[in-house]
Amino acid sequence: MTSSPAAPDPAPRPVGARGDLFDPLCPTRRLLDRIGTKWTSMVVKVLAEADPAEVRFAELRRRMPGVSQKMLSATLQSLSRDGLVARRVEPTVPPRVHYRLTPLGLSLDAPLAAVRAWAEQHMPEIDRANQAADDSAANQNDADRNDEQ
Repeated sequence: MTSSPAAPDPAPRPVGARGDLFDPLCPTRRLLDRIGTKWTSMVVKVLAEADPAEVRFAELRRRMPGVSQKMLSATLQSLSRDGLVARRVEPTVPPRVHYRLTPLGLSLDAPLAAVRAWAEQHMPEIDRANQAADDSAANQNDADRNDEQ
């Protein structure tokens, strides 16, 4: 039994190469997934407002209603790994952990602020569109039930 050779791996992307969002293998997609979350947007906003000061974990959590400790920790780890957030630990008991945006992280604040502003400005329109879609679906369901009778 012979097997056909496996398809060759795509050429590795050179470090520092510009991404291509439409390439399924492009890491830009993963990055957009990470920076496009509400928690990332909130962390960047809180840290940008504090810049150049640092913000402790507990303060970040207080300023971000609804975020769990686990989600905030995962978000901060991801942002730190991407070089957007710097983390400093004081060797106390318990340890005090401080966060601040790096220059790269600060450069993300303006684009995220624009998206946040757009969302806040257009939320009433989005709500109306959702309500209209819900009403249309309900009316269609009512019509379907009447046809069945």
